[in-house]
Amino acid sequence: MPIPLIALALSAFAIGTTEFVIMGMLPDVARDLAVSIPSAGLLVSGYALGVAIGAPLLAVLTNKLSRKTALLLLMVVFIIGNILCAIAPDYSLLMAARVVASFAHGSFFGIGAVVAASLVPAEKRASAIALMFTGLTLANVIGVPLGTAIGQAYGWRAAFWAVAGIGVVSLAGIAALLPNHHDTAPAGLGHEVRVLRDPRVLIALAMTVLGFGGVFVVFTYIAPILEQVSGLSPHGVTLVLVLFGVGLTLGNTIGGKLADRALMPSLMGILVALAVIMGIFTKTSHHTIPAIITVFVWGVAAFATVPPLQMRVVETARQAPNLASTLNIGAFNLGNAGGAWLGGAVLAHGHALDTLPWAAAAVAIVALVVTWFANRMDSERQPKNTARKMAGA
Repeated sequence: MPIPLIALALSAFAIGTTEFVIMGMLPDVARDLAVSIPSAGLLVSGYALGVAIGAPLLAVLTNKLSRKTALLLLMVVFIIGNILCAIAPDYSLLMAARVVASFAHGSFFGIGAVVAASLVPAEKRASAIALMFTGLTLANVIGVPLGTAIGQAYGWRAAFWAVAGIGVVSLAGIAALLPNHHDTAPAGLGHEVRVLRDPRVLIALAMTVLGFGGVFVVFTYIAPILEQVSGLSPHGVTLVLVLFGVGLTLGNTIGGKLADRALMPSLMGILVALAVIMGIFTKTSHHTIPAIITVFVWGVAAFATVPPLQMRVVETARQAPNLASTLNIGAFNLGNAGGAWLGGAVLAHGHALDTLPWAAAAVAIVALVVTWFANRMDSERQPKNTARKMAGA
């Protein structure tokens, strides 16, 4: 793989770390800023909202820039946001700083995916996207625990200084390693928006919402499931979540390789696997060791969806991919929020925790149906395109 992908992966690692590291330091932040734990928890929601708003906004604002310049600008925004987090004197300014940092998130992953795909031959594009997203998965395995440890040892502000430092290193890596010659001329905002009228692009975004949304039906409530249903201690839950993160990293790589071989068939197969694993988890969640094994396998399948889902959007919007790819990052976050809402609704209606995997399986099946429909559209489209080429000849 080209060395520039390492710079993109390091940036993804920094962004992923800053998104979730706050969770491990909520009590310290709440105590230092004199707010409640629930109020401190809104710092996570504020970041997610910033991703949803910032992704299309910054995609539009950076539309006329070369992709390398856009990525450099986004990392500068990220660094500034984390420095502001580190020096924020009160809760309101910390929330504002979190939103500033989040603005870089969606656009960076969206544009970064397009750049990663452009750095390699066509048959390796999904694997290149997967390598960039490996930084995000490693953030959950290494970055968040390390950042939390730094915050607990030296104060929560030190964690944000550390993340800003990683951002500076990744900024230098992008400046030094990422070439400009892979850039194409800016497509223009009007052309980018017109591409979104293509039903295939809109269906691809829906595939992302559903395909990854089902994961968060269960993941949002994984701690109480593992404690109350599987019988693990809080410390045990932490270790299982690290194992889950290892599964995410492995699945990300597998998903990229499968998508390079056969994108849509691979995605449909992964969605079937997700539905089956969730069905199995309704039983294994009641037994400690089987539950741990299932969570690991689930992690592999869950993130195996990411490279093909991102690649699908890049592929269907290849004439103007920046905005569509960036919106797909927002679609991932929309899926996260929707999955969390659905899980909460299931519990609010009096169902037990062990029924959540059934709801997740149902979402995966709906995603499978949508993906099958998109694949059928592709099959019907190919004869028409062939006929046009023959007529033109």
